[in-house]
Amino acid sequence: MTVNVFIDGAVGTTGLEIRDRLAGRAEIALIELAEAKRKDPEARSEALNDADFVILCLPDDAAREAVSLIANDRTRVIDASTAHRTGGGWTYGFPELEPGQQAAIAEAKRVSNPGCYPTGFLALVRPLIRAGLIPVDWPLMVNAVSGYSGGGRSMIAEFEGMATPPAYRGYALGLAHKHVPEMQKHARIEHPPIFTPGVVNTYRGMVVQVPLPLHVFPRRPTLHVCEAVLGEAYRDFASITIAEGDAATVAIENDAGTDRLTLRVCGKVDTGQALLIATLDNLGKGAAGAAVQNLNIMAGLDPVAGLIL
Repeated sequence: MTVNVFIDGAVGTTGLEIRDRLAGRAEIALIELAEAKRKDPEARSEALNDADFVILCLPDDAAREAVSLIANDRTRVIDASTAHRTGGGWTYGFPELEPGQQAAIAEAKRVSNPGCYPTGFLALVRPLIRAGLIPVDWPLMVNAVSGYSGGGRSMIAEFEGMATPPAYRGYALGLAHKHVPEMQKHARIEHPPIFTPGVVNTYRGMVVQVPLPLHVFPRRPTLHVCEAVLGEAYRDFASITIAEGDAATVAIENDAGTDRLTLRVCGKVDTGQALLIATLDNLGKGAAGAAVQNLNIMAGLDPVAGLIL
């Protein structure tokens, strides 16, 4: 069986990555618009309604508009924007996050792709929260850096146009990054996490870190117990790996250029302090790879078909 797929926003950073992962797959037929028709409302509407699956790689308002143009109950949608990640009526497209989540995605008409930073954060903390090891009212902190491709075409042009780009640029210093509500909702915690993101002078890749004072948590979990809980949560998923033991160093390039997500539990046993670390590609498991994985699941195909693992 061949499924028809339309990528609305196929010339953007995420759209191009998705197209590369779908290219050459016999079970996928891409509906493509000529450059002159790309922003034509009639042509877009026709493509949106002809497709079996639509992947939206658009700004939030444009993504909402695209959904409103679908006039049938057959076309299924994966939205890579932030427009539908915390609202009702959409299934959260992180198949590994909860028991039964992959089955829910398989049946869903509307799926919201997770954000790149939330992917790392949620993968690290959600199983520990679900197991009762991290209290739901604990004020979690998240420190993360991303390659500059995470800022889209404008940031790519900015960094690559500078004679001396900054080695590191912190942002969202008012602690109101648009990913925070998504993190809080899907982690199922009572308080928004304190999230401090930054961009570094490399094209792609991401490191997400969550420090934890295990010694003050009611159940006093050990590093070993945390690692075991994560290992059990993801043992059936090919794209998520638990790296064993403390890492001497972690590099942003570790999983760049792939659709993998690697989790580490580091820390100091005698003080009960832990550092949870996730490495992923902001354009891979953090964006395009996640969208392709969701498409595969919704279409009844191998979940990791076309992924770079």
